[in-house]
Amino acid sequence: MTDNSKLIQGRTGAWEIVMGLEIHAQVASNAKLFSGAAVGFGAGPNEQVSLVDAGFPGMLPTLNKYCVEQAVKSGLGLRAEINLKSQFDRKNYFYPDLPTGYQISQLYHPIVGEGVVEVEAEDGSFFNVGIERLHLEQDAGKLIHDLSPTESYVDLNRAGTALMEIVSRPDIRTPEEAVAYVKKIRTILIYLGTCDGDMEKGNLRADVNVSVCRAGNYGKFKETGDFSFLGTRCEIKNVNSFRFISQAIQYEARRQIEILEDGGSITQETRLFDAVKGETRSMRSKEEAQDYRYFPDPDLLPLVLEQAWIDEIKAGLPELPDDKRRRFMSEYGLSQYDAGVLISEQAKADYFEAAAKGRDAKLVSNWVTNEVSARLAAESKDFSDNPLPAAHVAQLVELIETNVISSKIAKEVFDHVWNGEGSPAEVVEKHGLKQVTDTGAIEKAVDEIIAANPDKAAAVAEKPQAIGWFVGQVMKATGGKANPAAVNDILKSKLGL
Repeated sequence: MTDNSKLIQGRTGAWEIVMGLEIHAQVASNAKLFSGAAVGFGAGPNEQVSLVDAGFPGMLPTLNKYCVEQAVKSGLGLRAEINLKSQFDRKNYFYPDLPTGYQISQLYHPIVGEGVVEVEAEDGSFFNVGIERLHLEQDAGKLIHDLSPTESYVDLNRAGTALMEIVSRPDIRTPEEAVAYVKKIRTILIYLGTCDGDMEKGNLRADVNVSVCRAGNYGKFKETGDFSFLGTRCEIKNVNSFRFISQAIQYEARRQIEILEDGGSITQETRLFDAVKGETRSMRSKEEAQDYRYFPDPDLLPLVLEQAWIDEIKAGLPELPDDKRRRFMSEYGLSQYDAGVLISEQAKADYFEAAAKGRDAKLVSNWVTNEVSARLAAESKDFSDNPLPAAHVAQLVELIETNVISSKIAKEVFDHVWNGEGSPAEVVEKHGLKQVTDTGAIEKAVDEIIAANPDKAAAVAEKPQAIGWFVGQVMKATGGKANPAAVNDILKSKLGL
């Protein structure tokens, strides 16, 4: 049965979007895949290029073992099969930023085989995306066209940089699912330390394959495995932000539906997303694998791994996002939503745990995901650049738990702490923000307000919710420092509720 939430309406009826993604993740490594040249962002043009990267005659590639280890780690994190034997192939094509005239990749025998990733949707439900493969390949260089009106420049700093291409099954059905999937892959790789996930620098980007079919046909495809039930796909290349991924899919799906409803057909092609215009445009007709004339690279032996080495890598894996989410729920009593927000960034999860030791975990979670996150976002900072020590959040929560300050006063304290005035305890002392728990002082304020407002006091008997006005007046009279629970108890006693 077709899920109506995944349908898109056209003029002539309902359609379904079907997507598979190819995520290109730059391997976190100090050297390139087949040379000792440095990898880094910000170097001058062609300053990180070896003779191998530049394609000089007679130069032979030497496989970087660390890059292989990073690929194996990533495969294990994706719950995928690690192939003990894999092979590098030459993908032949001519382009000015590819000095050898071919890219070393893995077509027939990738290092990582099938796996599955569990992804959380916006509504809190989960869906699985099948991983078809992960293979290693080298990146090409970069062409620069805007430095001269008559010439193009070639920067080979990226040439030879190790990439992991993660290819999904056509299991993704909406733009929101596509974004959630890329976020999940990015989070896993960052947790593993195999890719820094920096999309602005192009260290993680996605090719999005989009097709549309009539409502109900996707279900038939899943039942039979027959791709004829699906439409012709178009590939949108190198999309490097979550927002652009969503926009590109929405535009491309609508474009294909309009063509089909007008009686046309979809041409399989590679397209680019124009972020300024919010549209995709044709780049080239889609080549088939044989057009690249793949063949095993004669300079590289087949890659043979030992199971003992893979087991050793597996034993050293860090706690992954799914495991951390489940632990946060069981150990700290957090909801699925709160745990999901915290584990979405490794630095945020670590910060929470450091602050939550011995404290009310739910209260710590609220401060981390709301106040701290909001301040960082306002200053365009990540949690890894958080200037506020986790110990300050822990101390702030402790002051609330021990009734030294109220939750309302805590926000004022937080403002002072964020502005660098010291720890929460120091700020409370400096600004005299301790909560008033002296019932005598609170009772005096209550008596004065009741005496000044006898008509309102009389009305409370018929309308108990009117006590809220008195609570507000008492808090105002005490500068917001009165213990709210004590205020309520005394008011109820005095007003006969």
